[in-house]
Amino acid sequence: MARQTITITLYKSELMYDVQNKTYLTGRSRQTSGNHEEVANMQANDDEENANQILRSLGNAFATLKTKLSEYLEESGTTTNDIQMAGTGDITVSLKVPSNFNKATNDTISAALHQYLVNTAIGDWFTITNKNDASDYFAKAAANLEQIREAVNKRVRPTRTNPTSAPTNSTSENSGNTGNP
Repeated sequence: MARQTITITLYKSELMYDVQNKTYLTGRSRQTSGNHEEVANMQANDDEENANQILRSLGNAFATLKTKLSEYLEESGTTTNDIQMAGTGDITVSLKVPSNFNKATNDTISAALHQYLVNTAIGDWFTITNKNDASDYFAKAAANLEQIREAVNKRVRPTRTNPTSAPTNSTSENSGNTGNP
């Protein structure tokens, strides 16, 4: 079966911003008159130790994602390491899909990949800083994974093509027979 490749680029700067923004908003919404320190701790920022933890979580989430989507991925590397991913650059995902893959789902896949990585990283972050909300983000990540699986399995309905020339009917009712013996 003919296959095609869809390539999706996720920008680490966007992933980091989304994690930081959501943890900030979550912290702000939980703020009361007596929990300022707890709120400040749950809000991820650009400090080195925060960024390192988020990058490690994003890297782990991406590795898990590759396992979950392995039937659609082709990678030629035979070695790996546990070095934390760099804070700059992009994450590129190339999915091998059938020729009748519905390209209308490309944006859905891209958004769900982004959200899966962000929600998993936030779940990891909140496991450390805000245990009460961590499970909510892991549940969101699981829903994102299901959304990805649904989207990569969408197909385009086949269309019938008309032949360039219609066959002629060479048989006739009389076929040269006049009925006389």
